[in-house]
Amino acid sequence: MGNIAHTYYPQQGRLVILGAGESGVGAAILGKDKGFDVFVSDMGNIADSYKNKLDQENIQFESGKHTHDLIINAALVVKSPGIPEKAPLIVELRSLGIPVISEIEFAAQYTDAKLICITGSNGKSTTTMLTYYMLKNGGLNVGLAGNIGKSFAYQVARENFDTYVLEISSFMLDDMYHFRADVAVILNITPDHLDRYDYNMDNYVNSKFRMIQNQTEADYFIYLADDEETVKALQRFYIKALQLPMSQEKEVVPGAFLNKENNIIINIPKREIFAMNIEELSLQGRHNVYNSMASGLIAKVQDLRNQIVKDSMGSYVNIAHRLEHIGYIGGVNYINDSKATNVNSVWYALESFSTDIVLLLGGVDKGNDYEMLRDLVKDKVKAIVCIGKDTSRIHDAFEDDVEIIVNSSSMKDAVQIASHLASKGDTVLLSPACASFDWFKNYEDRGDKFKEAVMAL
Repeated sequence: MGNIAHTYYPQQGRLVILGAGESGVGAAILGKDKGFDVFVSDMGNIADSYKNKLDQENIQFESGKHTHDLIINAALVVKSPGIPEKAPLIVELRSLGIPVISEIEFAAQYTDAKLICITGSNGKSTTTMLTYYMLKNGGLNVGLAGNIGKSFAYQVARENFDTYVLEISSFMLDDMYHFRADVAVILNITPDHLDRYDYNMDNYVNSKFRMIQNQTEADYFIYLADDEETVKALQRFYIKALQLPMSQEKEVVPGAFLNKENNIIINIPKREIFAMNIEELSLQGRHNVYNSMASGLIAKVQDLRNQIVKDSMGSYVNIAHRLEHIGYIGGVNYINDSKATNVNSVWYALESFSTDIVLLLGGVDKGNDYEMLRDLVKDKVKAIVCIGKDTSRIHDAFEDDVEIIVNSSSMKDAVQIASHLASKGDTVLLSPACASFDWFKNYEDRGDKFKEAVMAL
């Protein structure tokens, strides 16, 4: 791997990893390879596949508990993004002056690869995957990591990429301090996870803007000029990187914009101007125009030829669980958008369809404000089928706008109810706006159960 060009933390001693998911196990393997005394601790049950991996690597771990004395003697702690800052153990570690960082922060010390980092309340996964696809098509030696794919730390330890495309959440950014993005992308900022940010929007915005914290004049910052929160925040931050805005509302140069003929125009200094009509994009819908613009800007910054960018944007197939077409049954279109875990994602999903929609909505509500959905729901949604344990807030929010709102007892039940409510030409859309942990393991499990239920109709 590249030289250790930027070490900010202890390089030996006891490394404690809190959380034994993909990122935790990857960090443990990298720590072991770098000569740390590694210990992994997970309050929940560790999946057998990860236990086996830790055993194979002779890394000590505990499952179902945090043993205080085995953690508090750490030189360095890498924590799962799911563990909140206010957890007593984290508060204590910080009070003792023990650095607590994210897996991305830890691994970035050990690579000189170019880091392309994508965050935003919505569209992160699609943009990350499209960018990865495009750069691979352009012949780059590129890895995919962050919130998606194999752990970044594991890839830094055992693989060898010149460039990484990283999907980064605000929770990860909260534990990143010295990390530097060669290309930083903030797609949009809408209220999400506010429970983790004291219900203060500025705190959440500040978290997203950590993306640019160590950038230099040699780097690039891509952002959405049509996004109110982002534009407002720009005035608060000193930005060294070359700014490349995107807009569907006005011409922005340098940057990417939509012209009157519905062509995406990408205009960056010293690069050939790129143009492509939105009808030619494989990903349709207004939000996907932004995702394609962001990926196109990244590709042009990496000096990809226009033809490769165009071919990639025209041939890319979307990721599972994000506006994924499951099939037509009895003339009804079934769409799996289980990855829509916040209100804004649902807004995008509803905006993508013109037909009458039967919407499957609900789960663990993170303090959602459904107000922004009201007009779209009134115009497009003929019925709502509620999934999950607590459905009262959905009833309260939409009882005046939708004639039929019904509860279901399982995903199978929800799909059967929806199939009876839908007529030929309608769309049954699973776009829950909520986390999945009441009925399901995660959003993938929720989407898979939806697919199974649709296929069983």
